[in-house]
Formats: sequence, structure tokens, C-alpha cells
Amino acid sequence: MRILVLGGTWFLGRAVAQTALDRGWEVTVFNRGRSGSAPAGARTVRGDRTVAADLVRLAGEGPWDAVVDTSASEMAPRDVLAGARTLEPVAARYVYISTVNAYRGWPNDPLTEDSEVLDGPPDADVNYGRLPDGWDGPDWYYGRQKAGAERATTAAFGDDRAVILRPGVILGPGEYVGRLPWWLARAARGGRMLAPGAPDKPIQPIDARDVAAFALDQAVADRGGAYNCVAPIGRETMSDLLTACVLATGADAQLVWAPDKLLLDHDVQQWTELPLWRTHAGVWRIESTRAQAAGLVCRPLAETVEDTWKWLRDGGTPVEHPRWAEHGITPEKEAVILAALGR
Repeated sequence: MRILVLGGTWFLGRAVAQTALDRGWEVTVFNRGRSGSAPAGARTVRGDRTVAADLVRLAGEGPWDAVVDTSASEMAPRDVLAGARTLEPVAARYVYISTVNAYRGWPNDPLTEDSEVLDGPPDADVNYGRLPDGWDGPDWYYGRQKAGAERATTAAFGDDRAVILRPGVILGPGEYVGRLPWWLARAARGGRMLAPGAPDKPIQPIDARDVAAFALDQAVADRGGAYNCVAPIGRETMSDLLTACVLATGADAQLVWAPDKLLLDHDVQQWTELPLWRTHAGVWRIESTRAQAAGLVCRPLAETVEDTWKWLRDGGTPVEHPRWAEHGITPEKEAVILAALGR
């Protein structure tokens, strides 16, 4: 197999490239060379996918059995469309990594792989879906951009040759967002540790290495389609995650659970101050039946936690990203809430 990875140097993209190399595939990665390096054994082509001449030059390096696109998270649909059209003559299939944000109902409603996707034309520019001044409704900008990029992929490769993967939260070694690393660092500090919401609330994060493996499986499958890449509903809980963090670090942290209302009363920012905590009804109700039938396998969350802690302890450093600073509650604010719990 000859595969082209758009990205390929950090977190999910690097996991895709490394997994393909481990399978004995020939791997080319295309990126600007600004963040990290490709795994040993991969061939690197430098370029900017928003520059037409760079895309034409890249196409000249083909052909490939498949393209796996991991680097379009902040890219306008029309740029995805231009790149996919340039690569279509030299690639048999195209796997685009999207997100559950592309669904109109996320995070408020339970979702299936047949749920309604947001509007977003394949030739939209970066301004499509921006909120007008004074708007107080849902912020669908990111989801509309991703939905447009999905349609761009299908427009270029057709329904039979285009695969759309919609992960939820991706964790694991190399994470740059900072969710799991923050919880691990907090557990390592020990002491009374604020834990959000109900201990038995289900969560569905997925390991980057499992998304990578499934993406490559679909790259060789003789079908297109869209798949939700999340762990099975109800398999693991917030308590499982935080207990795994405590066990992995070997610290003396004691989990102190705070109900949602108390956290809201103290203006705790959902999703960021206490990472992965969110009260919306559908945030962890995402069906992945079709993906599981197609071979998606999700490793136990505890394994992801242990491996991420080992990566951090061994000197692993994430690619610098502004989202890292968004995560985590201050010790002072945590102490105030713990005092309010009185136990």
C-alpha cells in the first residue's frame, strides 16, 4: 500500500503515519514543516495545501492507494475541495477526518451516524457560518466549516471513494489540546481533587491510535461512507477516567465529587475548566454502530491514560497549541468549591 498523509507530524496525523509504517506500507507525508517531524521511515514532501502550485507538485509524487487527511481542522471547505480535486487523479480513495461537531444536534441531542449534518457548501470560504453581531443562538461556525469540508471531499471523490470519519474527543500520547494531561497533572499533585458531576456519567473519548487504525482500515476497504469514531456508549464513566488518572500517577489524590448545579453556581466553564465535563444531554450519547460493524475497536480508557502518563514521564512534549492554555481550573477556585462541599 502507498498512502499519503496530509499532516503526519503530530498527534493523530503522526499516529496514522506510524501505524501505516508499522503495517509495512509506503508512507508519504505532506505538510509545511512547522510542527513536529514525521516518523522515521516516512517520506516527507514540504508544501502548503492552500497554494495551488504546491498541490500540483505534490500530485506529481503520486500515485497513492489512499489519502488520509488529518490536517484540515482550521481549513476552509474550498481549500479542502481544491486539494481533493488536485489529488483525485492520483489517489484511489480519500479518508477525511471530520468531527461530531458537524452534526446539527451536537452536543444537545443523542446522535447516530444518520443524524442531520449542518449546512455548509463544499466551496465555502473561511467566513461561512460566522456569527453575526448580537447572535445569541448556537455557535455552529466550526461545525458548518467541517460539514462543508466533508461535502468537498465527497464532491471530489464521490460517495464510493470518500470516507468521512467523525471522532468526538481524541486522547492519547501526543495530545496537544491538554485535556488528559491536565487531569493527570492534577492527580499527580494529590490531595482532595475536585471531580465533576456524577461519577457514573458515561463518557466516550477515543484513543488517537484507534482512530488511526480505523482510518487505515477504511483506506483499503472497498466502500465509502461516514462513521462516528467514539467509544461505545456506557462502556466507561467519568469515574473510570479520573480513577485511572489517580492510579497511573500513583499519587494520594482523593476524588471529591461535586454535583453539576454546584459547579454551575460557581461559574465553572464547561468542557475546559474541568476538562470533559459538560451538562448537555447529547455530548456523550453518540452511537457508533456502523463504525463498530466496519471494524472500529476502542482500547480500554485506562490503557490510554497509562500510556499518556508514560509519554509525559518519558519527556514527551506536545506541539505548542493555544488550546492547551484553555484547560484547567485554578487551585484557588478549586479550593473554594471543595470548601463549599464541606467534606
